[in-house]
Amino acid sequence: MVKLVYSGPLSLRLCSLAKLSQIAIATSIRHAFGRKMAEDWDANMETGIRFVRHQFSAAMRHRDIAQGRRLFDSVQTQTDDVYDVTSTVSRGVDGRWHVPRHCDSEAVLLYFHGGGYTFHGGVSDRFAQMLSHHSGARLFAPDYRLTPEHPHPAQAQDAMAAWDHLTAETPAERIVVIGDSAGGHMALMLLQALKDQGKPQPALCIGLCPWTDIGDRGASLRNNNATDLVQGWMALQFGRWLDPDQVFGRDTLSPICYDYSGLAPLYLQAGGREVLRDMIIEFAQVQKENGAKVMLDLWPDMPHDFQAYDSLTASSTAAIGRIRQAIDTYLFAREPLAELPGITVVQDLGIS
Repeated sequence: MVKLVYSGPLSLRLCSLAKLSQIAIATSIRHAFGRKMAEDWDANMETGIRFVRHQFSAAMRHRDIAQGRRLFDSVQTQTDDVYDVTSTVSRGVDGRWHVPRHCDSEAVLLYFHGGGYTFHGGVSDRFAQMLSHHSGARLFAPDYRLTPEHPHPAQAQDAMAAWDHLTAETPAERIVVIGDSAGGHMALMLLQALKDQGKPQPALCIGLCPWTDIGDRGASLRNNNATDLVQGWMALQFGRWLDPDQVFGRDTLSPICYDYSGLAPLYLQAGGREVLRDMIIEFAQVQKENGAKVMLDLWPDMPHDFQAYDSLTASSTAAIGRIRQAIDTYLFAREPLAELPGITVVQDLGIS
């Protein structure tokens, strides 16, 4: 089941709720006449995607991005899954620790939230709690600086500060760096920064629907607009906000332009109906050719950041299970991360 979570000014809550109701009614009518976004998605799934897409669009186009963020957060859709996690504010580096009641993993997760480097609201905290709960591991989620107010290298600096904060007490070989969307970009770029500074790599890097090129790459960036909650133009705008004066350039800020051979193993997940699909697949293929340890699982029926659906869909449930399996594989070598027939696109993890 899906529930609504409200925050912020009443006027924004009412505005967002009215839009959600309008979208829900229109979607139900379309489905009644057989006009579906995807044949295997019900009206609730489609309504949620259309609503988040609208909220993102309205927030990004708002003349005041701070007010846009409040609009985006005013009404959030969440699953009714219960996460038995305690959350506390961290000391030393801005962020939050999420600790599951049943903490049965020796791993420590460094989680970078998504949101195009521009948004960070309740949805990000919920995602962090979900990952901590299902992995059974302590998770640190830094509150890194956001664009457009703070362009690159602010996020890279904050990522390294978070890494240094964790490694002051936890060995690198016990740390898993994980991020979704722009957070996946942040995780991948951190590996290169660690290499440049001669610092140890984490045990594993997990990219969930990761942004691998800040420029225009792949047909899906436009062709999948109809089935995704993030749009191609949004990804390009996030890229412009990250490097507004093009001081650093696309190649410098795109993980796909780097060689990940010899770095931490990469486990990636993507949805077949998301706009970032093609660039994620290409990134995995390029890194396999480079000799990096990389594996990509693709769920053809899913949009961007589909893991957040948790128990609502079989694909999201399977993806979350694979995250735990990947962590156990690289930290404890309990069993190989086996290929999923019909889903895995690239597999070269270097596990004997």
